[in-house]
Amino acid sequence: MISNLAQIHPKAQLGNNVTVEGFTTIYEDVVIGDGTHIGPNVTIYPGARIGKNCQIFPGAVISAVPQDLKFKGEYTTTEIGDNTVIRECVTIHRGTEDMMKTTVGNNCLLMGYVHVAHDCQIGNNCILANYTGLSGHNILEDYVILEGKVGTQQFIRIGENSFVAGGTLVRKNVPPFIRAAREPITFAGVNAIGLRRRGWSDAEIKIVEDAYRQLFVMNNTISAGVAAIESEVEDGDIKNKILNFIKMSDRGIIKGPM
Repeated sequence: MISNLAQIHPKAQLGNNVTVEGFTTIYEDVVIGDGTHIGPNVTIYPGARIGKNCQIFPGAVISAVPQDLKFKGEYTTTEIGDNTVIRECVTIHRGTEDMMKTTVGNNCLLMGYVHVAHDCQIGNNCILANYTGLSGHNILEDYVILEGKVGTQQFIRIGENSFVAGGTLVRKNVPPFIRAAREPITFAGVNAIGLRRRGWSDAEIKIVEDAYRQLFVMNNTISAGVAAIESEVEDGDIKNKILNFIKMSDRGIIKGPM
């Protein structure tokens, strides 16, 4: 299971049935869960915490020090959940004093050449397609999908069950349950296909559609749209999630179609 050509620090902690292929380097202060497969030419730096049954492909670099000039060598970590797949040449940097860690959740897929910068917090069941780059301090909630070559600004939040089209530059927060695309990034509809795949009913999707119709189509300002959602849309968890996301987005959210 462990290649003679791999370099593993004696203080690294590897679980049961872990595979490490040749020319991989694992430093001290690394913890790897049971059943994880680490391919050749992978580098895992101190502070990495990798869950069970993950797959890490050649060329990946996990828990390197952040590319942040404010970083002063403080002790931080990179934490990756169970059943996550990290494809070729992905780079994930550890945190800074802001969050003290960078996290990737369970059941995620990070495709080739994805970059996850310091202090990012990625939820469960997220997919980041090839060449996507997250700047520091991003938050991706559960079930976010970013198509290829998406780029984000620092301190961006992307809401649960949302979808961002390939090549999009994300400079504002993306509310939950929607599709976003174009340049500059704008609302491109409700992520109905994704929601149905996750078992949402037509009635639940209609609540989402009603809310974003008020926000992005019927009203010409965000504040007017929020007021309309509060008065016109059916009460419940879906409405609350949308309103709470908008209200805590002090850096603003994306705009509706022009």
